[in-house]
Amino acid sequence: MTIGVLREGEGENRVVLLPEHISSLVKKSIDVLVEKDAGKRSFASDNAYKEAGAKVVSRSEVLKGADVIFSIQAPEDKIPEGKVLVSILSPLTSKKVVEDLAKSGVTSYSLDMIPRSSRAQAVDVLSSMATVAGYKAVLVAAAALPKFFPMFMSASGTIKPARVLILGAGVAGLQALATARKLGAVVEVFDVRTAVREEVVSLGGKFVEVEGAIDDSSAGGYAVEQTEEYKKKQGELIQARAVASNVIISTAQIPGKKAPILIHNKTVEAMQSGSVIIDLAASTGGNCELTRNNESIVHNEVTIIGNSNFASTIPSDASKMLGRNFLNFLALMIDEEGNLNLDVDDEIIQQTCITRNGEIVNERVKGA
Repeated sequence: MTIGVLREGEGENRVVLLPEHISSLVKKSIDVLVEKDAGKRSFASDNAYKEAGAKVVSRSEVLKGADVIFSIQAPEDKIPEGKVLVSILSPLTSKKVVEDLAKSGVTSYSLDMIPRSSRAQAVDVLSSMATVAGYKAVLVAAAALPKFFPMFMSASGTIKPARVLILGAGVAGLQALATARKLGAVVEVFDVRTAVREEVVSLGGKFVEVEGAIDDSSAGGYAVEQTEEYKKKQGELIQARAVASNVIISTAQIPGKKAPILIHNKTVEAMQSGSVIIDLAASTGGNCELTRNNESIVHNEVTIIGNSNFASTIPSDASKMLGRNFLNFLALMIDEEGNLNLDVDDEIIQQTCITRNGEIVNERVKGA
């Protein structure tokens, strides 16, 4: 069997496999084709891939010669019929991409569709990249804020610590909490899922709760749509906490839907001058009403940074984490001899499979 690794498009600095990931494939007698300069933006040279046992070839040779193609983003190229694509397709919102893959006869798997289970954690690309995003969001906020994060006591007087409000206590939010606390900030965390309260408190944050949330125990760890009454209470409480904060890091998203608006224009205008909002939900509309995806703007002396791809700004370690996720997924697809052996009854294989035999087979995608 042959694995192909594609170079990502402009704006994406990560690569799906680094040279350090190649040796485990070679040991299983799996050939690896890597597109020329695929790892350049992740500081992995073509020579390093060759030394690890891969062949560095042109893009067309990867697409033609690989049985299984690895990429982070959906390739713009037409993939030959019969190939297997493993990627992060965002299939709930990428209708044309999915339809084109089905028409081309490509068997595709999207790793952002894995089930929320303990067994699937080893292939959970969303959690891996959310860890990176939460960490980097705090560093960017600290650099943009015209204040210190920690408390300082000196002969010149006492500097109060920065106050950080985090919206959403998923992986990104919890990592942001941990990083902000290490930098000395006072941190409050809001989430509709009361089950995360203990994690927030254990990391040194204060959990901000809005009463009357819809039970989310059957939502697989994701947030659920709330009532209008709840949203009104939520908005009032968030505005009160936002006005008292120097930094807001928003991470709230609902799979397949537009991100909920949690920070309205009036809230931004009531915030302290020099405050910073980092919106990690920018690619799905943003949690802030004023967010522009991939842009940094200033409104009423408040800086609003919309960025859903902070993982690409730490490409070496982000690629290292991604590579492990992809290899762990591959282990579910092959037998002990390294031959492709797709178990369609496996829960992870089943729920990540998007297209097969010329059809869209994923029920969630068809429903969307």
